[in-house]
Amino acid sequence: MTLRVLLIRYAAFAVIATFGNLLTQRAVLLGGQGAAWFALAVAAGTLVGLVIKYLLDKQWIFQDNSTGLRAHGQKFTLYTVMGLVTTAIFWGTETAFWLTWRTDLMREAGAVIGLAVGYVVKYQLDRRFVFPDARLRQAA
Repeated sequence: MTLRVLLIRYAAFAVIATFGNLLTQRAVLLGGQGAAWFALAVAAGTLVGLVIKYLLDKQWIFQDNSTGLRAHGQKFTLYTVMGLVTTAIFWGTETAFWLTWRTDLMREAGAVIGLAVGYVVKYQLDRRFVFPDARLRQAA
């Protein structure tokens, strides 16, 4: 796979997962309002987005053909842990920009920068720890 194809797919899958996350949040919030509903919406949206991105990345980015509950469970757990690391980058950058400039524009700029850096780091972590065999296929 060329770098261009990789970047296009990875970005497209991020957008698809984001839409899945947000649509799930909206659906949950149809059930009610308040802090508990908000927390449920965020949790459900995050889970849906994570599953979508995992399945797309597994097949179309890393061409991982492993099957079975054990293989999926182990890889999905590692994929989730790598996501926690990169989410910290995203939230940290967004927060740092907010604390420094105290404007929505700069907070959003920090979010975009943090998200971009987070996705680059996430790809590298996933390639190394979650789908290590993919490195051989991509180099070929």
